[in-house]
Amino acid sequence: MGKEIEKLARSRGHLISLIIDIDNAGDLNPEKLNGIDVAIEFSSPDSAFQNICKCLQAGIPVVSGTTGWLDKWTEIVELVNSSGSGLFYASNFSIGVNVMFAVNTRLAEIMQAFPHYDVSLEEIHHIHKLDAPSGTAITLANQIIENNSLKKTWSLENGKPEELYIDAKREGEVSGYHKVTWDSEIDTIELSHNAKSRMGFVMGAVMAAEYLKGKSGIHSMKEMLNF
Repeated sequence: MGKEIEKLARSRGHLISLIIDIDNAGDLNPEKLNGIDVAIEFSSPDSAFQNICKCLQAGIPVVSGTTGWLDKWTEIVELVNSSGSGLFYASNFSIGVNVMFAVNTRLAEIMQAFPHYDVSLEEIHHIHKLDAPSGTAITLANQIIENNSLKKTWSLENGKPEELYIDAKREGEVSGYHKVTWDSEIDTIELSHNAKSRMGFVMGAVMAAEYLKGKSGIHSMKEMLNF
């Protein structure tokens, strides 16, 4: 993702002043960050929180697409507010996936009137993805739970009827596949998104950085795309 983001950002006329990876993590400091307009953070669940904190503390707004660290979301929001900086977070930067989010929310509302349908989720990603389920799957699940009384929580185990089952798979080099299924004895309704490459995520992340420049507070794809 980092290499593709760098390539696209340069093609859109942006200057890449600093690139951080495992070999130069110490360079993520106020001196090196000086003069940078926006940081784009795609790392791992273990390092994302500290990366975001260091940028915000230096007054640098952050675009983050790393999932698996949201148990510390409240701390980050407090730091955004106290630093006067900005954070643009999305579990998925693909425009297509965000269209799916909008449709998924509305579909969950509609299906409230049809309790004979059961709902489940499936997600497939490449074998290098560390967290499961994906942040996108969790977003889809939470949208269903918030807009339909059929499910109370989500689970990776297929058992209790009040739990929304998420079937999380890691296979090959799959860029990302998500499917919501509403199933009954009469018929099946399916809502799915299949990423053909990572370019959709890359474009969304760069657009988010362009959008975030000069802004403070918390921002999202829904806000940027005006859904």
